[in-house]
Amino acid sequence: MKIRFKRISILFIIISSVLASRCSKDPQDTTDWPQYLGPHRNSISDQKGLLRSWPEKGPKVLWTAGLGTGFGGAVIRDGKVYVLDRDDEVGDYIRCYDLANGKELWNYGYSAPGRVRFHGSRGMPALDGNYIYSCGHNGDLYCIDINTHKPVWNKNVWKDFGGTELPTWAIVQCPLVYNDLLIVASQAPEAGVVAYNKLTGNVVWNTPPLGNIGYVSPAIIKAGDEDHVVMITAASRGAFGESTSSSRVVGIDPVNGSILWEYTGWQCSIPVPGAVDAGEGRALITGGYQEGSVMLKIEKTEDGKYTVTELYKNPDFGAHTQPPVLYNGYFYTQFSTNNKKEGLVCMSIDGQVKWRTRRSPAFDKGGIIATDGLLICTDGSTKLYLVEPDPSAFKPVASAELLVANPGDENEAARFATQNWAPLALAEGRLLIRDQSRLLCVQVVK
Repeated sequence: MKIRFKRISILFIIISSVLASRCSKDPQDTTDWPQYLGPHRNSISDQKGLLRSWPEKGPKVLWTAGLGTGFGGAVIRDGKVYVLDRDDEVGDYIRCYDLANGKELWNYGYSAPGRVRFHGSRGMPALDGNYIYSCGHNGDLYCIDINTHKPVWNKNVWKDFGGTELPTWAIVQCPLVYNDLLIVASQAPEAGVVAYNKLTGNVVWNTPPLGNIGYVSPAIIKAGDEDHVVMITAASRGAFGESTSSSRVVGIDPVNGSILWEYTGWQCSIPVPGAVDAGEGRALITGGYQEGSVMLKIEKTEDGKYTVTELYKNPDFGAHTQPPVLYNGYFYTQFSTNNKKEGLVCMSIDGQVKWRTRRSPAFDKGGIIATDGLLICTDGSTKLYLVEPDPSAFKPVASAELLVANPGDENEAARFATQNWAPLALAEGRLLIRDQSRLLCVQVVK
């Protein structure tokens, strides 16, 4: 009996271990796409097995889901897709789809009417534990339980800190989960960056106002062995386009919200991309229009304070909607704005532009993900590309007119409908692309 009991006990332990391994998920698992710019918040995926060649019509579109106008991409975890949708007459909707077939599983909506230029949804949610965090058009910040589909708490990052009339392009935020905190940029009259307790919604800290609205989501930069939250504000322009104040780049202690350092040597009136961690205490700051980029070096002195050194500026390398991707020592970005049509651009980490496509082929504010030794990107319009990240030249591996709304329809409405400025998402071999009327799921692995 003792021997039999021992065998049963061992068998139970083995079975329990197997079930646990199947049911539990490593909190550091990188196979999902749980937030803005992916698991590492840098547009780099650990996906393997990428298709190296495509049929003429491109990789297979597995499903599409209709959405309202918007610029917020999807996030993915555990076989489910989440996206922020919007009806300007009604409010915001957080929608959940089955990654396998595109079936809508549930949604949660709340009243938030209003319309601005480039209307529709803006930011991307963030997933953490059993919760999804989302900041909407009017500044409504929600924590929703993904099992009950009901809100746990909600705040307003704009009105709660003295905001009244919405900024020109409303509130554009992709929340950042940092340990027990949920960090967003309020940019309201009474607060710059705000950290909430992610479980209760209580304000843990907030900075004073930091400057003009810049539509920038907070980023984490490593300075030595310490994390800094980096925020960028906008410069002011006079009636004739002259600069009347500088942008402000600020490093913040994520634990208590204290200002650790700042830099004011850059002029960008509409910054949108967040800072990029370039390693060794360096941060690349980019902006659209004519502003280009600046590389900063953050160092801690013996007295515990920080210095900021400008390493270089480059007006020919910038980003309009999303931060550049840093891959094997080179940055890749789409730099196409009103007066800059640089296309897809490659720049070395020391600031030397290696190549640009300009209009041949044209790239215009589309998304980029580095994965499995390649770049997968849209051109912001109708084409999907695979590109070899080679600093010597632009080397397309495959391309296809995958995102055409209605083949043969060349009117303005059709062209706008395919406009995809939203960041891409990649998980379980499936690429999620959002344009102005739908969410597409594309099979990109073998």
